[in-house]
Amino acid sequence: MTAVKWGILSTARINRLFLAGARQAHNVEIFAVASRSAQRAEQYARENQIARAYGSYEELLRDPDVEAVYISLPNSFHVDLSIRALEAGKHVLCEKPLSRRPREVERAFDAAERNQRLLMEAFMYRHHPQTRRLTKLIAEGAVGRLRVIRAAFGFVASDPANVRLSPTLDGGGLMDVGCYCLSAARLIAGEPERVSAEQLLGGDGVDVAFAAVMRHRDDVLTHFDAGLALASRDLLEIVGDGGSLLLTDPWHCRNPGIELTREDGATEWIEVEKADSYALEAENFSASIRGEGEPLLGRADALGQARAIEALYAAADEARVMTLTS
Repeated sequence: MTAVKWGILSTARINRLFLAGARQAHNVEIFAVASRSAQRAEQYARENQIARAYGSYEELLRDPDVEAVYISLPNSFHVDLSIRALEAGKHVLCEKPLSRRPREVERAFDAAERNQRLLMEAFMYRHHPQTRRLTKLIAEGAVGRLRVIRAAFGFVASDPANVRLSPTLDGGGLMDVGCYCLSAARLIAGEPERVSAEQLLGGDGVDVAFAAVMRHRDDVLTHFDAGLALASRDLLEIVGDGGSLLLTDPWHCRNPGIELTREDGATEWIEVEKADSYALEAENFSASIRGEGEPLLGRADALGQARAIEALYAAADEARVMTLTS
């Protein structure tokens, strides 16, 4: 398969992970990069062996050789820039979260359909073998009847200039790291039917600590905490009436593996092959562009994610339980 030529919109720090993964992918060529500064773009291109550099996003989007773009700009730019790229004829992989507003997600996917291009929200952990093995174990009854999901993701954002601490850029703990906990709960138990939440504000007025409880169909409960002012931690635990599954590296997946504890207390360590989540994500999207597969994540998942984020923020802001409708 001919490699897909990719453009990178921005020189954000997260690019280093995507670039490292993309270089391992057999069907990806990182071909161009754009920044708001031509000098910065040219320097970045030299440092990362990228063929073309542009001093504006619009210039890159006008390049007819660029087939797909990766958007790693702050959250508030995701939807508008995705739509601009789609209307320019590019396929779009946009960093998570695409949006906290369902109507904006609909608008972006409408643009994708209108322009016959692909759009995918970039939850890289969903592509890892560890995540696939987890869902397979649950489907096979490893924990019996599913009852509780517990998740956590946090770190300390110590730099006051960090974009994650800006409300105008749609920052916040739920948006940055809590969205992983939410995504996993939705993957495992389906869309939440009722949510409640509490938050602690910091930075320029964003949630730096966020805790939530959600109820899913079939009486499954999720509780998670996440934030930007919490000691670094990563956790995903699935508990049923016949056992539990514990992942201590569920999001980065650098040291994959699953601990299974049975009802009698016996434990088993389940090995999972190491893989680069970003490489798998880029391969999946490139194969889909070439018509050799389907994007792992599409409109329904992105819309469900945005609806849940919107409800969780409303629950925290208004101190009340929110009921979701499909």
